[in-house]
Amino acid sequence: MAELAFDSLVEGKPVAVDVDGIQVCVAKVGDEVFAVADTCTHSEASLSEGEITGGKIECWLHGAEFDLRTGQALTPPATEALKIFNVKRTGNQLTITN
Repeated sequence: MAELAFDSLVEGKPVAVDVDGIQVCVAKVGDEVFAVADTCTHSEASLSEGEITGGKIECWLHGAEFDLRTGQALTPPATEALKIFNVKRTGNQLTITN
């Protein structure tokens, strides 16, 4: 489990957090927050260093895009989906769980 403040997140600027020993990429899109595995399924690149466009995150290394809502790989070279994590918001407090 990881906890952070909603207002600490910046739109379009993903951050990496540790959830039970797993690196997780947390991204704010509008009033929604998504959490997916931080490691690209194509290579060992950190997605929290990537760019967010709409509800997608792009891996900075080879350009693979993933849907933040479902974890689905949207473009090559990635073909495998990302694991998604649960995000619960209570006021300004976010709780990310496995």
